[in-house]
Amino acid sequence: MRIIFMGTPEFAVPTLDALVDAGHDVAAAYSQPPRAGGRRGKALTPSPVHARAEALGIEVRTPLSFKKDPYAVAAFAALEADVAVVAAYGLILPMSVLEAPRLGCMNVHASLLPRWRGAAPIQRAILAGDEETGVGIMQMEAGLDTGPVRLEERTLVAGKTAGALTDELAAMGARLMVQVLADPEAYPAVAQAEDGVTYASKIDKAEARLDFSQPADAIARQVLAFNPPGAWFEYAGERIRVLETIRHPSERWDLPSSGAASDAGNPSVRWRDGMVVDDALTITCAEGAIRPTLVQRAGRGVMTTAELLNGFPIPAGTQL
Repeated sequence: MRIIFMGTPEFAVPTLDALVDAGHDVAAAYSQPPRAGGRRGKALTPSPVHARAEALGIEVRTPLSFKKDPYAVAAFAALEADVAVVAAYGLILPMSVLEAPRLGCMNVHASLLPRWRGAAPIQRAILAGDEETGVGIMQMEAGLDTGPVRLEERTLVAGKTAGALTDELAAMGARLMVQVLADPEAYPAVAQAEDGVTYASKIDKAEARLDFSQPADAIARQVLAFNPPGAWFEYAGERIRVLETIRHPSERWDLPSSGAASDAGNPSVRWRDGMVVDDALTITCAEGAIRPTLVQRAGRGVMTTAELLNGFPIPAGTQL
């Protein structure tokens, strides 16, 4: 089958590889334009899909827009593809693009639609405490992730970081897409349910700051959802990333939602949300407490909390 591939991040690379391995003719790969690095003067860096496509000898195209560039639309249609496969591409596709390939455009979407339409379905599923998520192969239409679904598969969410879940769903989506393309007629598109629609809005960097006014369970989900690069708290003017955490045993500390409990050995001390209560970096929350177990300082490698505290003490009583 003659295919146009459209994707940008690492999530999309397994699908591109799977299409090539299955013997499809990938006529061109579309990706977001190369971006500047974090430091000034750093050379432009191609996206993971861009780099992988070039390594595979596939032509790469990086238009800034299709809506404002009739030439880009004409060049897309001129490829005369059977289908366009889309995976986290990042540009809105007008109907002139969606309808150009013979079989239209099929999308690898990392949620169980209609739940978590939009930009960040993996992180939103973790933050919401969803029991399961998955991948759907969706026939694209003009609406935001509103198209009918040809095939989907599910997986459990609990305990998985966003990084691990992304890798799992990327591999799953690649496999499902190859399965559908092997016999599209065997997987007719089924309209999404009208109930249960939710939107996975784009992640704001500020959301990665740990909010100790939330229950410990919610904070544990924050840690999972923002790894990588890591949720964080600030101490002594420095951001400390938290990559893993555990709930502190409730039988030792009485920490009700009011945050007004006191240490049994010192009734004059009133614990507040976000207070360090021991020498192992146990931190009070609105309900319960957490203890980070794997952390990272700015410019340093990942370390255990014990290693952090050995050279960077955060004493009991500290308010974070």
